[in-house]
Amino acid sequence: MKVLITGGAGFIGSHLCSKFVNTGNEVICIDHLGTGSLNNIEDLGKTGRFKFMQKDVTKDLDDIEKVDLILHFASRASPSDYQTNSFDTLLANSIGTFNLLKKAQKDSARFLFASTSEVYGKAEVIPTPETYYGYVNSFGPRSCYDESKRFGEALCYEFIHKFNIDCRIVRIFNTYGPHMRYNDGRVMTNFIMQALDNEPITIYGDGKQTRSFCFVDDLIEGIYTLATKKELNGEVINIGNPEEVTILELAKKIVKVTNSKSKIIFKDLPMDDPPQRVPDITKAKKLLNWSPKIKLETGLAKMIEWMKE
Repeated sequence: MKVLITGGAGFIGSHLCSKFVNTGNEVICIDHLGTGSLNNIEDLGKTGRFKFMQKDVTKDLDDIEKVDLILHFASRASPSDYQTNSFDTLLANSIGTFNLLKKAQKDSARFLFASTSEVYGKAEVIPTPETYYGYVNSFGPRSCYDESKRFGEALCYEFIHKFNIDCRIVRIFNTYGPHMRYNDGRVMTNFIMQALDNEPITIYGDGKQTRSFCFVDDLIEGIYTLATKKELNGEVINIGNPEEVTILELAKKIVKVTNSKSKIIFKDLPMDDPPQRVPDITKAKKLLNWSPKIKLETGLAKMIEWMKE
């Protein structure tokens, strides 16, 4: 199978490139390298089944050969990145998604859109199922990401129902693991870097807000199954770890694992930061036979070891 992965030099995209190459597929990776890194994919070229193209998904894609499957992961995903590069984020998830759906239509290819738990906003239903419509601010500092992902999902719906495209959507919850950028601004990398440097660990708010963290290896298995399994056209599926941890508990775990001398300090909570985020993964269990296997303590140890290296 010939697979096109956008954002393939990024955190999740690079792991997907490895997964598809290692399962015998031919992979074309495109990335404009705004946040992606060639270091994440440097070993894949040796396989003879991997090709990298530096491209922007909002531009002309006509020079990309015919493919069987498209996975669209080209978007900034950390709050500091997407707020600084808001137009890039909006366009990647709107024009970029449209361009890639048109390519899927032209190539008769299957399409998988990387959406996010952020489409649920400040969810009032916890754990949050795919049927929850969302409680999202359309006019705020996080809107460029949240609303562009919702728009991308709407584009997928239209292509499914008007052009009979085989399209699936994954709503990704908080994920961590190797290939994250040290300075990407997300809580996991922030805390680990601060702990390793014995600097104060900064918590925004009182630390009682919760997240559920999925190790990237688990996430990739779920996405791979969603992308490759037959008869899942039109499905929208949460992929994430339903085990909750407060941000304060996470900070304390990281201090303990790193044997850090860091103190914990508190600052004001940013606008529209959800107080709780937990996936309902009933659908993933049923349709994908998927659930996360890696415990937070195990994943943290792997992540910290990688960041030390």
